[in-house]
Amino acid sequence: MGCVHGKCCCGHRSSSDDDSRDYREHGFIHGHRKNVIAQRSLKRVPVPSHNFILEYTYLTQRGYYPDSPDKENQDSFCISTQLQGNPSVHFFGVYDGHGQFGSQCSNFVKDRLADKLSNDPALLDDPVQAYNSAFLATNQELRTSEIDDSMSGTTAITVLVVGDTLYVANVGDSRAVLAVKDGNRIVAEDLSSDQTPFRRDEYERVKLCGARVLSVDQVEGLKDPDVQHWGDEESRGGDPPRLWVPNGMYPGTAFTRSIGDSLAETIGVVAIPEVKTVQLTPNHLFFVVASDGIFEFLTSKTVVDMAASYTNPQDACTAIAEESYKLWLELENRTDDITIIIVHIKGTSGVGSNEINVGTVMNSRTGTLEVSATPGSDVYRSVRTGYSDLQSCQHVASMTNPAIEAHSTACPRPIE
Repeated sequence: MGCVHGKCCCGHRSSSDDDSRDYREHGFIHGHRKNVIAQRSLKRVPVPSHNFILEYTYLTQRGYYPDSPDKENQDSFCISTQLQGNPSVHFFGVYDGHGQFGSQCSNFVKDRLADKLSNDPALLDDPVQAYNSAFLATNQELRTSEIDDSMSGTTAITVLVVGDTLYVANVGDSRAVLAVKDGNRIVAEDLSSDQTPFRRDEYERVKLCGARVLSVDQVEGLKDPDVQHWGDEESRGGDPPRLWVPNGMYPGTAFTRSIGDSLAETIGVVAIPEVKTVQLTPNHLFFVVASDGIFEFLTSKTVVDMAASYTNPQDACTAIAEESYKLWLELENRTDDITIIIVHIKGTSGVGSNEINVGTVMNSRTGTLEVSATPGSDVYRSVRTGYSDLQSCQHVASMTNPAIEAHSTACPRPIE
């Protein structure tokens, strides 16, 4: 698989502004030109097996840390087109590192995960199993690498496009969301579920593994540790429940799944992804893949509404990142690193059945249909057949060199 690696220039002139300035007095882009990596132009990649096009762009922004203005961005991301040389198989991933060596962890996973998927001969036969194998193998390789992952790791939110089907694999609290046309309105459909102790199933799972689940105030004796209720994630405030070993004040993770975090693994933090499957229909307009720097203070609905209000996805990326950044500074004394990929789905009028208003959604955690719909054609057969039929077609000749855009901009933050 051919590769193009490296950081993408954002197209802005370098700024000579001092990093120690108060960024609240300046615009998002104008105050942070040298801290932003954004795509200069929209990129388009066809999905010839089903005759539609993916049009995508991205933006990543280093967080504002007033006490450490030179910290690097711990987020990284990977866009890999034409996996296994197949023009109808594409990959989008965002990785949010945490801990002292979070940037190394997110970069390691960015480099390994898509490559493992691409090299799995069973990828098209069983994408869900391929995802599970890739996540676990990547986690094991990180464990045996030179990177100290005892108290560091990364989330991973990824979308694999196989013909007219999305496979969304997630560990951690980054998120993917789909924009769905519903009559005259556009609604947000979460493609992933944040894996945190706020979720009762995740809470019970890590408790069975020996984790103590307490907020920082509870650990420090300021609140009753026997009260095992922290509200909901949307209104959690600044002191969420965290995981602690039975007789220690570590690791304090606010998530229940990740890649890395070997100490947290002893109390139930695992690298096994939850995988959701969505069959595309003409009502699916675009999807967003982003770190929790975006979703900490913005709901999925707000992000989709903002993205839908812009004709140009590049403008949407900038607006969403700017709004997130502004809210961070209004509510905290810092910001998180921010990374967002927006992928528009163009020309899906021939995809799926006209009778289906919402795609078929299968959650691998429950094995049940979350939204009932008439099944479509066999995506694996159609992808393979389409690939064979199109190998000799002139209009895809320019797309025969698969590419990976693997980006990172590496910044320690508390384990969250």
